[in-house]
Amino acid sequence: MKRLIFIPAVLAATPALAHLDPDTHGSVAAGLSHPLFGLDHILAMVVVGLWAAQIGGRAIWAVPASFVGVMIVGFGLALAGLPLPMVEPMILASSVALGLLVTMAVRPDPKIAAVVVGLFALFHGHAHGGELGSAEAATFGLGFAVATAALHGIGAGVGLLLKGQQKALRILGGGTALAGLLIAFA
Repeated sequence: MKRLIFIPAVLAATPALAHLDPDTHGSVAAGLSHPLFGLDHILAMVVVGLWAAQIGGRAIWAVPASFVGVMIVGFGLALAGLPLPMVEPMILASSVALGLLVTMAVRPDPKIAAVVVGLFALFHGHAHGGELGSAEAATFGLGFAVATAALHGIGAGVGLLLKGQQKALRILGGGTALAGLLIAFA
């Protein structure tokens, strides 16, 4: 008899959404929330900011700007139906690789760093485009671009706060790489 009580609850349940439903919340809100629902995305976005701050100078704005710009290109490729191989593995690899770069305190010319993050950004953008669903592309894209830039800003802010504490910054990079590995193999 007690089990019969659960039947109405099961029948009334609605599907769980990993991201905000654009039909309910709007495309901008869905786009803003999209990068926040995947730890792999959050790690990569924050570590881009950490690395940019660690490199310093114009890298603080150029490296995150490159990521956002190339991510939009990847989004466009997905919308155009152009396939990109190994999207999810490259997203996971971005957290690991960029975390290791912070851990090893690699400080290349900002142009080289922009190309490195741009490579990974292409895959992040393609993933966002592939998960568009019923959202309107332009407003959804605006939303996830703003959220991505904000996560980069958080990483850069933390990096700047820790500028004189390279050991702490390197530990954060190592933690990011380790978390990326755990996600990949968990």
